[in-house]
Amino acid sequence: MELDLRAAMRHFATGVSVVSTFAAAPDAPGGVRHDAVTVNSLAPVSYDPPLVSLCLHNESALLADLLAAGRWGVSILGADGARTAALLARPRERRREALATLPADRGTHTGALIFSGPGWLECALADSFAAGDHLMVIGEVLATGVREPQEPLIFLQGTFTCGVAG
Repeated sequence: MELDLRAAMRHFATGVSVVSTFAAAPDAPGGVRHDAVTVNSLAPVSYDPPLVSLCLHNESALLADLLAAGRWGVSILGADGARTAALLARPRERRREALATLPADRGTHTGALIFSGPGWLECALADSFAAGDHLMVIGEVLATGVREPQEPLIFLQGTFTCGVAG
C-alpha cells in the first residue's frame, strides 16, 4: 500500500487564514514590501502565554521575509473571504498584483497587513522548528481582534467552501 498523505488529508476540513508580513524595500512606498499568503495550518498552541503556530514550506519566499521581520499578521477568513483566499494562494508575483487591489489595514503592533474577516492576530516570532519540507513557526500573539461573527471559510477536498457557524 502506497502512502499518500495528501490524499488522506483532503478529507480533513481546516479553517482558512491569510498570513502577511513584509520586507525592507527602499524603492517601495514606506520602504517596505508587503506579502501575504493563504494558509490552513494555523493552530493555537498556548493561551498562557498566548502562542499560535503556522507551518510554511521551506522554499516559501514569504517564510524568508517572516523570519527576517520577526513579525506577521493573521487574518481569519469568513465565508466572504473566498476571493481573497484564492488570490493569495498564487505565486508571489501574482500575490503582489492582488495586494495592490485588496483592501487591508496595517496592524498597529506589527505593521503587517490585516484583511477583512471575523478575527485577526498580530504575532512576533517566538520559536521555529524544522518539520520535513516545512518550518513550523511559533508566534507570540501581541494583539487580537474580533469582528462580527460569520460563517467560516473552510478548505476541504482541495477547495474553499463555507461551513456552518455554531
